[in-house]
Amino acid sequence: MKICLLCVGNKMPDWVLAGADEYKRRLKADVKLSMIVIPVAKRAKGVTIDVCLAREGSAMMAYLSKEDYVISLEVNGKSLDTLALANRINHLKDDGRSIKFLIGGPDGLAAECQSRANESWSLSNLTLPHGLVRILFLEQLYRGFSVLKGHPYHRG
Repeated sequence: MKICLLCVGNKMPDWVLAGADEYKRRLKADVKLSMIVIPVAKRAKGVTIDVCLAREGSAMMAYLSKEDYVISLEVNGKSLDTLALANRINHLKDDGRSIKFLIGGPDGLAAECQSRANESWSLSNLTLPHGLVRILFLEQLYRGFSVLKGHPYHRG
């Protein structure tokens, strides 16, 4: 199974990198995982948030093909519990397509990326910093695979 995490962001603090690296390491046996970071659009005088979002969205869209199955991670996406997430992962694995997960930047996710998504998931009703979302998402992905394998990591 191939999964790519496309996220908007700049240089992340060491704790974000360490947390993401830990779960990427744990996931190696289950998934071919890659992460692409799109730089946050530079804000300048007279440049609106919409323009910045459009620039980030265009950069993100360049990494998506028609064949990819795309899931956006957004505050108003579908909430999944752990078992539902594991079940969804299992179905996506059987589908065989490359899966791209999208995480927006400080201003959210561009409308064109939201429209391109086949699904939209929410990790929380709270608005979370995009660096934290990386770690939280990777942990939940690892937890989902652990459930599928009957690994004791998930005890819920």
